[in-house]
Order: sequence, then C-alpha cells, then structure tokens
Amino acid sequence: MKAISKKSLLAGHITVPGSKSHTIRALILAAMADGTSHISNPLPSNDCLSTAAAVRKVGADVDFGDENSGVWTVKGAGKNLHLPEDQIDVGNSGSLMYFLCPVLSTLPGQCTFTGDESICRRPVNHLIDALCQFGAKGRSLNKGPDGSEGTTPPFTFCGPIDVNKTLVTEGALSQYISGFMMAASRLKGTLKMELTNPKETPYLTMTKLWLESLGVPVQISPDFKHISVTGPVPFKAFDRAVPSDWEGVAFPLIAALISGSSIVIDNIDGSGSQGDDKIVEVLQSVGADIEWRREEGQLLVRGGKVLTTAGLPDGRLTVEMSAFPDAICALAVIACFIEGKTVFTDIDICRKKETDRIKAMTSELTKLGAKIVDEGDRLVVYGDGGKSLHGGEVESYKDHRIVMSLACLGLGLAAGQSVTVNDAEWCSITFPKFFEVMNDIGAGFEVE
Repeated sequence: MKAISKKSLLAGHITVPGSKSHTIRALILAAMADGTSHISNPLPSNDCLSTAAAVRKVGADVDFGDENSGVWTVKGAGKNLHLPEDQIDVGNSGSLMYFLCPVLSTLPGQCTFTGDESICRRPVNHLIDALCQFGAKGRSLNKGPDGSEGTTPPFTFCGPIDVNKTLVTEGALSQYISGFMMAASRLKGTLKMELTNPKETPYLTMTKLWLESLGVPVQISPDFKHISVTGPVPFKAFDRAVPSDWEGVAFPLIAALISGSSIVIDNIDGSGSQGDDKIVEVLQSVGADIEWRREEGQLLVRGGKVLTTAGLPDGRLTVEMSAFPDAICALAVIACFIEGKTVFTDIDICRKKETDRIKAMTSELTKLGAKIVDEGDRLVVYGDGGKSLHGGEVESYKDHRIVMSLACLGLGLAAGQSVTVNDAEWCSITFPKFFEVMNDIGAGFEVE
C-alpha cells in the first residue's frame, strides 16, 4: 500500500490507541496469573495479536470480546503454564520474543522461537548469553557467513534457568531484562542482574511498576545497574486499563506543529511510565506551543510558531535518545522544521529496532531535501524551518514508525508538493487505522 501526503491543516480532537508496551506486558502477566483478567483499552495491533496467539499456546485463553467493548478477557494459565507443542512465531514483535522467552525458560524442556523476516534480522545473542549465564542452554539455528554460531532467530533454548546465578550483561536493550524480571516471579529466591550499560530505562520502570502492582518485590538501583526480583509470587488475575501510547502521540503532535495546526490530543497518560513523554519537553525547548493539561489528560498543540534552537546553549538542540529511542523517527522529521542544528546522541539502540532507523531516516529524509548526517555515534540535522524540503517517493523499510513519521512530514510541505510512502500498511503494527484517524482531523492522506 502507498500513502500520499501533502499540505493540510488539522483541527479537532484525536485519541491515539493504547500503549503497545503496556498491552503486551498485560497479556503476558495475565497469562501467568491465576484467574481471569480484564484488559480495557488494549492496542489491537499486529504485535499484540501475536502476543495473544502466543500466550494461548502456553496455556492461557484470550477472548477479544465485542468489537465495541474495548475489553480483552484473559483466563490465565497460572501454575499450569507450559511450553508450546510447537514453535512460537512472534510475527514482528521483538517485545513478545524478548519477554516470553525468559518466562518460558523457567520451565524444563526445549522451546523454539521464530518470527517474520524483520524479526529474523534482530539480534538475540545477548538473550542467548543471558540464558546460558542463568544455567539454561540456548543457540541460534542460523549460521554466520563464515560458518560461525548465528546471532539471529530462529533460536532454541532449554530450561530451566537457575535463580541462584547472577546475570552480568550490557542491558542496552531493555526488553530481555524486563523478560527476566517477569520470569523471576515464578522462581524461588532472588534473581539478580548487573547491567553495565543500561538504556531504555523507562521501560524497566514500567515493568517494575507492573510487577509491584501484582505483589512482586522489585529493587532497582538509581543508576539502573543493579536489579533484583524476589519470588515466587503466584499472583492473582487483575483488571487494568491500558493508557494511551506516547509513542503514538508523537505523530499527531509533530503533524500539528509542522502544518501550523491546532489540535487536542485526548486520553494522555500522565503516569510517567512511558519515557516517550519527554518529547513534549524537547519540543517546548525550541518554542513549540504545547499545553499539557494533566488533570484532563489532554495535550493542546498549537502550531504556527517558529521553532528555533537560537535560545539554547551553543545555539543547538541536543537530544539524548537512550531513554526513548522509539521517538527518533518523529523527532528526526520535526528537526527538519526547526531552525538550527539538532544533534541526537546515544543512538546505537535506534539501530537495533525493526531496522537501522538512523540509516533509514538519513537516507529517506535526504531524498526529500533534508540536510541530515549520520555520524555513527550521533545523528545531526541542520534544520531550516522546512524550507529546503520537497516532495518525493520514500521507502518505509516496513517499519511502522518510519511510515508514520514520513507521512506526517508531507503535511508541512509547500503547496503542490507531496510525499509518497511505500509499504505504508506497516503502520498497523502500533497504530491501526492511522490514516483514517488522522484524516478525521483533516490530514487528507490518500492511500492506494
């Protein structure tokens, strides 16, 4: 599917879907629980549907209910959680793979994980190493070009892991750390992890808050380098509402700013459990008119003001990305519309997502006239208020965040210019009906 975007003016209220990160955690923890849980406002995206299919394979039952109810019912497996009869296909979901593997490694026996073409390029060597450090066995079923041990899915492992061992690992990818935190609730004793280079730390806090809400004792040091979780805690089922996805909020937010529009984004999560809320502070620092009404759960976004780095130290905007790397696509786009230099640092984690997002965004934004430079350890955008940007055809790399960010860019182009985004259907990974929802506030996206 192609999506065509051109200059448009937005107006009205928009609500983004529930958080993918929260929905996947809710499904897996509900599957581990005893009893029946109810999850309201879940994200019905491909990744979350893959998670529902996976937990069914290990003993849980998921009922999506009436389409209009917005509530999923999960009958947990509890103590009857078991390994699947065949392999688990995670589709495109790295979160599902990195979360569920550690949970299932608490059981004796062998299990195999695989996924789609994109997932089978994602690294799992750090996960396999962690399994082995905990006393399990694991290996990739692939081979490297030189015949060496592979580092990508499909992979297989055999548990159970030993809680009496301490994991020492880099921790730059947070997802497998969260997976072992969840797994620890099933083990007798205290599971300890020492992280030498923790990143994406808000997601570790999110997992901590989920586990603590279910009665699981979790300790995380202020620098996130020391984590311990004590079990076993056979927790009960729960009823929980999934907050709106801050990663999804980023797209209507930048769309309004670069198109000079005024919109209201409703059902905003103010809990602090999603690191991507930092995007508000980043954009306000260059003059964006964004009002966060926390009590009402609303963001009021008023475009039309000049965004500039002129008042910042050294006259540039510096954004350290390790805590919220999924925002890089949206921020790279709006940086083109900021007058001045924007520097994104600590970007290595952004290269290890659905694709190398640094390389991809550099390539595609250059096609559209942006001056953007991949310097290896940082990404630099020389913005000119969007004046140098023009239309063109760009690739999405089948990455949902690249689709949505490049589509939003088109809304700020000069009249007569347009952006065509290929493979645009991949936005459904986290934002089903993205184009329809945005068109309801005037985006004018055309899909074909």
